[in-house]
Amino acid sequence: MEQWCSQHRAFVVETFFKNGESVTVTQRKFRLHFNVARHGRIPSRNTILLWVHNFRTTASASKKKQGGSARTVRTPENVEAVRNAVEQSPRRSAIRHAQAPRLSDTTVRRILHQDLNFHPYKLMLVPELNHQDFGRTALAETVLQMFEEDPELVILTSYEAHFHLNGSVNKQNFRYWSTINPRQVHEHPLPCDRVTVWAAVAKFGVIGPYFF
Repeated sequence: MEQWCSQHRAFVVETFFKNGESVTVTQRKFRLHFNVARHGRIPSRNTILLWVHNFRTTASASKKKQGGSARTVRTPENVEAVRNAVEQSPRRSAIRHAQAPRLSDTTVRRILHQDLNFHPYKLMLVPELNHQDFGRTALAETVLQMFEEDPELVILTSYEAHFHLNGSVNKQNFRYWSTINPRQVHEHPLPCDRVTVWAAVAKFGVIGPYFF
């Protein structure tokens, strides 16, 4: 519910004209008349000027009511324009798609989600495999066989994290607008400049971390 009533508006407009159209004097007299505490809320300068403007143009200090139905920019033409743009360039962001039809990015997002049922799918990053990498499968099968032969076997589990220095694709900033998941992947070369952190965990404790 709005804080200011018609009595407040009428007093402000009348006081404003009686005191040389001074906003400061109007605010001071408003505080005294309605017994507002020192730090209590009173109409701001913009609010007072808005009420005066409404009174001058409509003979009423109240907010002008908007007639008719609310306007919308999500017209069939704009929806179709966004559909065509996304189908031609599904990797472009909603902000970029909003530039051509001169729509706000918020409107474009609403059209994509609510009118077209599109969803921004993330890019999946997978390592580029070569013939040497398939040896890992054989190693896993060998380890499983070793466990079957010796249940008391202790395995040292290690893991490394790579910090690439060549500016690889950041999938957090990548979206693919579509009604279905395109399952798109991006292959990146394995040998590249990077910093590697290695550590290992076993039954007897932790080894590392080591930086390479």
